[in-house]
Amino acid sequence: MSDPSELSEEERLAAEWAALAEEGSGGGGDGEVSTGGGSTRVLNQDEIDSLLGFDQDTGGEGDNSGIMALVNSALVNYERLPMLEVVFDRLVRMMSTSLRNFTSDNVEVSLDQISSVRFGDYLNSIPLPAMLSVFKAEEWDNFGLMVVDSALIYSIVDVLLGGRRGTAAMRIEGRPYTTIERNLVERMVHVVLSDLSAAFDPLSPVTFRFDRLETNPRFATIARPANAAVLVKLRIDMEDRGGRLELLIPYATLEPVRELLLQMFMGEKFGRDSIWENHLASELLITDVDIRAVLDEMTATLYDVLQWRVGTRIMLNNTPDGVIELRCGDVSMFEGRMGRKGGSIAVKIEKELPKQEVAR
Repeated sequence: MSDPSELSEEERLAAEWAALAEEGSGGGGDGEVSTGGGSTRVLNQDEIDSLLGFDQDTGGEGDNSGIMALVNSALVNYERLPMLEVVFDRLVRMMSTSLRNFTSDNVEVSLDQISSVRFGDYLNSIPLPAMLSVFKAEEWDNFGLMVVDSALIYSIVDVLLGGRRGTAAMRIEGRPYTTIERNLVERMVHVVLSDLSAAFDPLSPVTFRFDRLETNPRFATIARPANAAVLVKLRIDMEDRGGRLELLIPYATLEPVRELLLQMFMGEKFGRDSIWENHLASELLITDVDIRAVLDEMTATLYDVLQWRVGTRIMLNNTPDGVIELRCGDVSMFEGRMGRKGGSIAVKIEKELPKQEVAR
């Protein structure tokens, strides 16, 4: 029998596990061979690899190992953007109307999922054939990606070219898309981008401009493979026809409006209460303010002021027909001339003074 010091680390570990199993089960359990002297068989390398979750084909940990599960669970762990869900809910409602007008058919748009992915992983997972539309957010100076799958392409072509209802769209796989098909899909992309711009308008005005249409994912690379992006999956149904449309917007594109997207409670009008605004405006219009007519101003020393008594005359530099100033608080608003109307002193406004910046 070999010396325990000559055994490898894996063999010693396997021997200890076998001894523990023998103690727990009283010997003779599965996976061990007992001899007359009570010795236990040492596990071979394949059995050790199986226990440790080591995959010999890949030379590393197996896909089901706990370590790889822990690593993969943290691959895409990015902050949620609550307002983005409100924006895309608004997009779904707008697309349902615009695509009905575009196709003259009964179109139903539904939002399947909003998730975070790595750009490179998504690009490699796109089922081909498909059309990839690259668009640019003008005000944000960055790009996004719209993917139209094969089923939706043939459905749109069939609907726009007068296909009869109740018949499945004809699909001819293994050939490139024709110019007519590309032009029809491009028209639909323009409609969706217009609705996407309108969906973002209450949050931040932005114009999504169509850039190009690609059929090869390698030519639609708009970000580094490791960059994070928001993936929005939409389902478009036209009775018995339809398909999927997916929007991929990198987090870098949304960075200019990130603070707005992080807000949670803003509602359909994004925080504006029209009833309160109208009430506030009406109350402001009937609010009383004090207006002072300033005849003139003079500067005097504190010694002179202390010498003033009842009956002391203060000489001003203004004349009876001179210009006086009307003020609201410390803000000068108008200039005019003083006179009399009936039995009251009046001021006739002659000029509106420019607005002054309030010193902070």
